[in-house]
Amino acid sequence: MSLPQNDPIDLSEIINLFDVERLAVGNMTEMAYEYVASGAADEFSLRWNRQALDAIKLNTRVLVDVGEIDTRTSLLGLDLPYPILIAPTAYHKIMHPAGELATAQGASTASAVYVVSSFTTTPLSEIARVATQPLWFQLYVRDDRELTRALIQEAEAQGCRALCVTVDTPVAGVRNRQQRVDFAMPDGVSTPHMADAFALTKSLTWKDIEWLQSFVKIPILLKGILNPDDADLAVQAGVSGIIVSNHGGRNLDTVPATIEVLPRIAETVNKRVPILMDGGIRRGTDVVKAIALGADAVLVGKPICFGLACGGAAGVSKVLTILRTELELAMALTGKATISSIDQSVIWQ
Repeated sequence: MSLPQNDPIDLSEIINLFDVERLAVGNMTEMAYEYVASGAADEFSLRWNRQALDAIKLNTRVLVDVGEIDTRTSLLGLDLPYPILIAPTAYHKIMHPAGELATAQGASTASAVYVVSSFTTTPLSEIARVATQPLWFQLYVRDDRELTRALIQEAEAQGCRALCVTVDTPVAGVRNRQQRVDFAMPDGVSTPHMADAFALTKSLTWKDIEWLQSFVKIPILLKGILNPDDADLAVQAGVSGIIVSNHGGRNLDTVPATIEVLPRIAETVNKRVPILMDGGIRRGTDVVKAIALGADAVLVGKPICFGLACGGAAGVSKVLTILRTELELAMALTGKATISSIDQSVIWQ
């Protein structure tokens, strides 16, 4: 597999996040595109993430003072200018030669938190050197617990402000599209913190979450919660936050869309800890819907990868800027001037 050439793309051609995928196709290897775009098996969950968001109708109010739109929010001790984070995604150097360095620079330009994947193709120390906005770290727990501990301590040493523990992947899903293109890492590209993808543990349990809490010094969020009972157990276990995620539709096919399960999880959690959601976010209206149904913030993955392929750091920043602008417009048009005022009244019943 060769590295992408990443010929210059006129970023002014990117009007929305659907454009960014269309333009990225020609700037990525087939293998890289299939890795980013694909889901598990027949890809029902991948499609449902998007379709479920589309199916939700918004309820507008008029003659409300929306002269000043304030998208600021607070999350785990951070004051964020807007509630959109970069989701953890792997192998950024297969999308752009600068890899995660460009992603971090784009996040910094757009004032966004970047959640770095365990499967980064750039050492975390190098990412931390270029990032001017907060970094979080996504963790896959390995069979070798001491290697896991060392990786967490490296993340803490590099200034990561939270740890997102992926809990929905004891095994990888049936990824037929990746199989068809014989996905493999290109020569010269490696994952310095995760040399062996098969070393991930199948035996991760609540006892391991307790073990992590015994030494981790930063807030722990559990990523991959779809069941309200698991959300309740997570709160009881003392974690700092929950990420409602179906792994971008990449693990178990035919699980529901994340926006569908979000209200049930929000009801169960009842504001005891922050809730984030990923899966299918492509429009500012999607962000409004997620917040209205119980999320404190959302994460965006695939569009960031496509933006990276289109234009490196500038492409990443462009994706975030478009989403933030659309969020502001959607808030104004639903009569909600602040993030805290967005509630279920904006959802057409």
